[in-house]
Amino acid sequence: MKVLHTADWHMGKKLHGYDLLPDQAYILDQILKIAKEEIVEAIVIAGDLYDRSVPSEASVRLLNQTIADWNLTQQFPLLAISGNHDSATRLATGTPWFNQAQFHLHTRLKEAFTPVEMGNSQFYLLPYFEPVDARIYFEDSELRTIQQAMPKVIEKIQESFDPDKKHILVSHFFVAGSSKTDSETKIEVGGLDGINGKLLECFDYVALGHLHGKDALKMANARYSGSPLKYSLSEKDQTKGVWIVDTDTMDFSFRTLTPLHEIQELQASFAELLDPAFYTTINREDYLSILLEDRAVIPNLMNQLRQVYPRIIQVERANGFETAVEKRLKKENIKEKSPVNLTKDFFTEVSQNELTAKQKKWIEEGLHTILKKGGEE
Repeated sequence: MKVLHTADWHMGKKLHGYDLLPDQAYILDQILKIAKEEIVEAIVIAGDLYDRSVPSEASVRLLNQTIADWNLTQQFPLLAISGNHDSATRLATGTPWFNQAQFHLHTRLKEAFTPVEMGNSQFYLLPYFEPVDARIYFEDSELRTIQQAMPKVIEKIQESFDPDKKHILVSHFFVAGSSKTDSETKIEVGGLDGINGKLLECFDYVALGHLHGKDALKMANARYSGSPLKYSLSEKDQTKGVWIVDTDTMDFSFRTLTPLHEIQELQASFAELLDPAFYTTINREDYLSILLEDRAVIPNLMNQLRQVYPRIIQVERANGFETAVEKRLKKENIKEKSPVNLTKDFFTEVSQNELTAKQKKWIEEGLHTILKKGGEE
């Protein structure tokens, strides 16, 4: 059978204040078109269907319309899980009757241990979960991180392997050795980062969600589909799309998607940016990051630029006291650090002392609570 692998839709996400729902509707239509062209027999959605745990009415409406069309009208079986951005409880509303239409949506850890069988394959739908979920399920108080819990989870999954079938895992975690972009949640608290890739070797294919680039991980049997749209400037050079997986041969290929509006960077002077000879050579409807070459103060700068470029996401000076490149490097260096390490650096800078093991534990628990609540707002 053929399976389409997608993830990280982040319905309702905004890009520097711009509503992306029209862009998301446009790209979902393309995914459906590819599913029809490839004659796939199932569509996998590996988490983060929504961008927030309490999504807007418009994003709920678009997701519901999409699921109803794909599953009920187009008759595609759907295999989906909740991600770290989703509210597992809210997303699970309606699941008692979803299965009757071959819409398999798993949002709880215990559901991962009962495979969904289709054709020659067993699909294990492992949603994002917290360490406490594993402690409760396995009745093991020693499971404090995802790294500690995952070996038990995989071992439990393997107990139901049918040796005559292919085994496909659908999950939403960070696998050690992967690379990130700016639009992804930077959180190591609770062990979201660093799942050992060796644990996944028992599966014929692992359909991952969480990271937004298809090239973030290149294991022989595992791939991130990446997000279908570019959700930050750091993703501007990424190729977005979906994976098509053949469960007979276990070959997989990537089908690219074309967005309604691209993200691009421009460097020019103010006069050049307002010159028709310049702006008629580019797509002015794209989301634009502008590097301005002028040093002088320009009154009403943004209003004048937006008359020509309606989707400006940022404007930086190329010749200020600090170059834009230097600013970006500083910003990236900060973003590469986890919340725990940033707090540790701050503590060391202020107190000139290292954190004790107990202090670090307090920080991890506190940050985990804060970040979890932040995703619900």
